[in-house]
Amino acid sequence: MSFKLGIVRCGRHMARCSRTAGARRNWKYPPRLQARTLATATEKPLVSISVDHLQFSYPDTNSDLKRTSLDNCQCGSCVHQDTRQRNFNTFDLPEDIQPSQIHTNEDGIKIHWSGDDHESFYPWDFLEFYLTSDKREPEPIELEYFGAQGPQNSQNWPPTLKYGDFSANENLTVGRLTDFIRRNGFAFVTGVPVESAEPTEKLLEKIAFIRQTHYGGFYDFIPDLALADTAYTNIALGAHTDTTYFTDPAGLQAFHLLSHTGPSSENYSGVNLGGQSLLVDGFHAANILKKEDPKAFEVLSRVKLPWHASGNKGITISPDKMYPVLEVDESTGKLHRVRWNNDDRGVVPFDSEYSPVEWYKAARRWHDILRRESIEYWFQLKPGNLLVFDNWRVLHGRSAFTGVRRICGGYINRDDFISRWRNTNYPRDEILKRVIG
Repeated sequence: MSFKLGIVRCGRHMARCSRTAGARRNWKYPPRLQARTLATATEKPLVSISVDHLQFSYPDTNSDLKRTSLDNCQCGSCVHQDTRQRNFNTFDLPEDIQPSQIHTNEDGIKIHWSGDDHESFYPWDFLEFYLTSDKREPEPIELEYFGAQGPQNSQNWPPTLKYGDFSANENLTVGRLTDFIRRNGFAFVTGVPVESAEPTEKLLEKIAFIRQTHYGGFYDFIPDLALADTAYTNIALGAHTDTTYFTDPAGLQAFHLLSHTGPSSENYSGVNLGGQSLLVDGFHAANILKKEDPKAFEVLSRVKLPWHASGNKGITISPDKMYPVLEVDESTGKLHRVRWNNDDRGVVPFDSEYSPVEWYKAARRWHDILRRESIEYWFQLKPGNLLVFDNWRVLHGRSAFTGVRRICGGYINRDDFISRWRNTNYPRDEILKRVIG
C-alpha cells in the first residue's frame, strides 16, 4: 500500500514520489512541540537520488520514503528574507528538472539541481515533518466554555488584567490579553482612565488597528440615535453578534463605559439605572443545541440566510453571499463562527434542503438555549473597566436603562487579532512554520 504525496523541492523544482505505509513511523508529539522535537531527532535517513525523486531510507525499516514538492527552498535567492515572499516564478521552472547532487550533514540536505545549478538547503526538521505528515496544523488551543458562573473549575474568573500592566511589559500583557480572549472568549482590563476616550483607543490599538465601518472607526457615543441602530438607544438588547451583514464580521469588539448619569444629569453614584451587560458563549450554546437537538443544529448550520444593514440613508450592506447562523469548518467539523442577530436577518429562503418552517423551529430552539439562566453571564459595566470579546464566538446584549450612558470602543479585524495573539504567544520561527509550511 502506498500514499501519493508531495514535498521536498526548493523554490525551483519538482519530482514525483510515493511513500509506503510500512515506512511511516508511529511518531506522536504534542502539536505545539512537534517541530521542536523533530528538530532534535538523532536518527537520520540515508538519502539517494532516484530517477525522478529523492529517496529517504531509514535503517530500521525495509521500505523507502520518497516524497516530492514544489517551491519550498528558503534560501535568499528563492525567498526574500525580509518579506518571506518568493523571488521567482514557479512556472518558469522546467517540469523535468532533476537533482544532480546531494550532500547531507547534521543540519539537513543540500541539493544541486540540473538546469540552473541552483543549490537548495532543507533542514532535517522540515524534511522529517513532511515525511510523516501532510500539512501543518493551526496552533493548538483549548477553549474554555463559560456559562453564568464561568467555566467549570475555574480559579480565576472573570479573566482580568490591569491597565498598568501594559506599561510595565506591553508585549507580555498584550499576549495575556489576546490569549484570554482566544481561550475564554473575552477579557476585562481594569483601571483604564475615564477622563477621556483616548486611553481606551490607544489600548485597543496595542492589539491592532481599529476597523473602519459605516459607523466610523473608534466610537464614542451616547444613546441619541445619531446612527440608525438599536445600539444607539436605551432599550434592552437580546444576545447577538455584531456586523452579521459583513462578509468578514468584526473579530473583536470592545466596550468601555465612561459615564452613566441619571435623568437629572447627576453623576452615576451606584443608583440602579439599569443597563446590565450580557455575554453568552455561542460555542457553548451550540454544543448544547447539538447534543439536545442534532437536527436543529444541522438546520442552523446548513440553511444560508441573507443579512443586511440598511438603516442609514445611502447604506445597504450585505455579505458576498448568504451565510448560516452556525458556520462549521468543513475540514475539521468544528464550529468556526456564530452569526446571529435576528434583527439583521432577511427572509428565510425557500430553496434550501430544509423548509422555512424547519428553520424557524430550529431557530426557536437556539433562541431558547441562548436565554437559559445557566448560560447567561450578566454583569454591570463600570467606568474604568474595559471589556474586549470575540465577536465570532461570544454574543452580547444588555438590559434597558435610564439616563445617559457614554460608551466608547471599537472593532478589530479577526485576522489582525489572531496575528497579534500568535506573535505575543509563540516564537517567530514556530509561527512561520505553521503559516508557511
